[in-house]
Amino acid sequence: LEELWRKADLARQQNVGGEVHLRGLIELSNHCVRLCGYCGLRAENSGLTRYRMFEDEILHCAKKAVAFKYGTVVLQAGEDPGITCQWMEHIVRRIKSETPLAVTLSLGERDDEELAAWHAAGADRYLLRFETCNRKLYERIHPPRHADKPSDRIAMLATLRRLGYEVGSGVMIGIPGQTFDDLANDIELFAKLDLDMIGAGPYLPHPDTPLGAKEQSTTISPEEQVPGDELTTYKVVALARLACPGANIPSTTALATLNSQSGRELGLVRGANVIMPNLTPVKYRALYEIYPGKVCINETADACHTCINGRIHSLGRQVGSGPGHSPNYSSRN
Repeated sequence: LEELWRKADLARQQNVGGEVHLRGLIELSNHCVRLCGYCGLRAENSGLTRYRMFEDEILHCAKKAVAFKYGTVVLQAGEDPGITCQWMEHIVRRIKSETPLAVTLSLGERDDEELAAWHAAGADRYLLRFETCNRKLYERIHPPRHADKPSDRIAMLATLRRLGYEVGSGVMIGIPGQTFDDLANDIELFAKLDLDMIGAGPYLPHPDTPLGAKEQSTTISPEEQVPGDELTTYKVVALARLACPGANIPSTTALATLNSQSGRELGLVRGANVIMPNLTPVKYRALYEIYPGKVCINETADACHTCINGRIHSLGRQVGSGPGHSPNYSSRN
């Protein structure tokens, strides 16, 4: 493992440099029409208080990002029909006209026309995790949006690339029923897709979901089951760096949730080069509960900014400036 960490850190330094790029996260809405088996935002979770941020709140957060010298904001939400094409187009245009920020969208599966309109409005990047390349496992945990039309996130990633987005995807680690072969195939798929961004985070059970409510029976042996733990997450981050040297790879909030003391730092010295500090107003943070126990839900954006900067500098690394585009994307464009 020490050799893996060393090689991943060297590949990170040689291909994306020593800077750590900060992407300010804005969790716009926890409304969602989907019935994903693992996510606390799922439509049937009646115990969750729903919210949708107002336009001025979003712009206030974006301007916070500018004040903190972040290069990017990430607009994230459940699959919320209340986020209409025109509304999001307007939000993107405002952010692009009033700030120098790059805009990343993470809004789930949307129609091609919406994706095209948002890119035309100025959105730079889109994140859509394929979660697992094992189709049967994917369909078990992720019912389709339309009963007569199965999800095809790989096809949607191709559409995003064709539209001109910088494209990000990724997986959950430790899904009940996920084997080590599945995970190895996921990493190979990262390289095949030539991803610009890769997110790899542990599966953290939510008690108000089918996967989290009870122990899951699977057809695989305990030896084959991937653990959703900290060490396996570091392994996937490191291997993803070796498979996709020029990708931007975050040290995730879920990793920090498993290890609040040094999870982010260990991710950064094992292949990662991005952190996503949370800009969401504190009154909404606990309500964006994809999984329970998320770190820093009561921490203000200012406190989060100070903490993360300190953690980066403690590693002898510097905070990146500008949008921090992936070298993969830059070489294609």
